[in-house]
Amino acid sequence: MKILVCIKQVPDSAQIRVHPVTNTIMRQGVPTIINPYDLFSLEEALRLRDKFGGEVTVLTMGPPMAADSLRKALAIGADRAVLLTDRFFAGSDTLATTYALAQAIRKIEETFGPQDIVFAGKQTIDGDTAQVGPGVAKRLGLLQLTYVSRIAECNPDKRELVVERRSEGGVQVLRTAMPCLVTMLEGANEVRRGAIEDSLRAARAEIVTWSAKDAGIEDLTKCGLKGSPTIVKKVFAPSPRSERAAFVEPAKTASDSAEALIEAIFSRQPSLEADMTKLASGF
Repeated sequence: MKILVCIKQVPDSAQIRVHPVTNTIMRQGVPTIINPYDLFSLEEALRLRDKFGGEVTVLTMGPPMAADSLRKALAIGADRAVLLTDRFFAGSDTLATTYALAQAIRKIEETFGPQDIVFAGKQTIDGDTAQVGPGVAKRLGLLQLTYVSRIAECNPDKRELVVERRSEGGVQVLRTAMPCLVTMLEGANEVRRGAIEDSLRAARAEIVTWSAKDAGIEDLTKCGLKGSPTIVKKVFAPSPRSERAAFVEPAKTASDSAEALIEAIFSRQPSLEADMTKLASGF
């Protein structure tokens, strides 16, 4: 199997800064890590490779220093790393990012062969949009499975994949044909530490580095700030509430504590009890 994993180097959320003028994330001087959600996707890809054979390629778009995250992915066990880097990509929103990544994936398939599965994390900790994975799938015409909590079955011969997908109503069990794109949830697996051999290989591995031109991206107006219709009007920290949370003294039993809590809620919101009674009666 040939599996591609899209990862992103993100600033450590504990030390993130925002540019006061452009309202974009300032990455200079801020420690970076692999987006945590992407690690679960990488681990799932490595498990499928270990079981069925093949290779895992990791792809990221970012500045040259993003090569550090690719080497970490190689140290965990990935077979190949591709860095898409160019000044034209600076300031990309999700629309511009999916365009560049989709073009790079097409180039990867031309160079290294068709990919059976494309993995991505459900979202990134710096943007939290959860749009890039589905956006790439749309541009490539791939079937997409989002918020996947478990790969239940994979049959490379039948070109089928069965997954468990978390939804608001419970868990959906879905079957799809390959090729497809899968975004993984946090906690879907336990990410391996990587063997010493992989760490040594990662240290001397050659990172495949492509510019926009190398990746076959011809329309640069769809990249970077020029290709990003998203405008961040204002970035601010929410102001603290003036009203403090109420504390309900615990009772001797759980039942009494629950009754005390309900009574406190109804006393603070008098109309709530009537609304709930009306809803329960069906009127």
